[in-house]
Amino acid sequence: MHLLVLAGSPRKGGNSDLLCDALICGAEEVGNTAEKVYLRDLHIAPCRACYGCRGTGACVQRDDMTQLLEKMIAADVIVLATPVYFYAMDGQMKTMIDRTLPRYTEIRNKEFVFIATAAAGARAMERTIDGLRGFTDCLPGAKVRDVIYGAGVYQKGDVTETAAMDQAYQAGRRL
Repeated sequence: MHLLVLAGSPRKGGNSDLLCDALICGAEEVGNTAEKVYLRDLHIAPCRACYGCRGTGACVQRDDMTQLLEKMIAADVIVLATPVYFYAMDGQMKTMIDRTLPRYTEIRNKEFVFIATAAAGARAMERTIDGLRGFTDCLPGAKVRDVIYGAGVYQKGDVTETAAMDQAYQAGRRL
């Protein structure tokens, strides 16, 4: 299977990035391929809600989202990884999700893994996970395979001392 790992963190090498790497390691060990895309490195403008995409499947905006949508449609598994800010996914992830509008029905029959990291406990991340599930609930045939909580992590690298690292690795191996 081919994994597309969408790393939403604006912080390179942060806790959600480290969990992505652990998941990729596990997935590749069992023969899968993976591509990690850093949303922070892409130019993805917010959706204008102009519905210029209606009937065309193409956004009127010309930015990196066009190529990212192609990758999402081609992937077998999509990993959505985000730090939690004010009990929600970060802005980069939300903007990307909104911009799938022109072709979201083509992101079909995919398996998803959610990764969330926060200084608070797992319970405080449920709103974030609900937001990610709201996206996958709109996708035909989407199935959430795993949810990984990097709870109680604040400083860069804190997650390496938690069970979440092994959970991410094992989730990758199960794909």
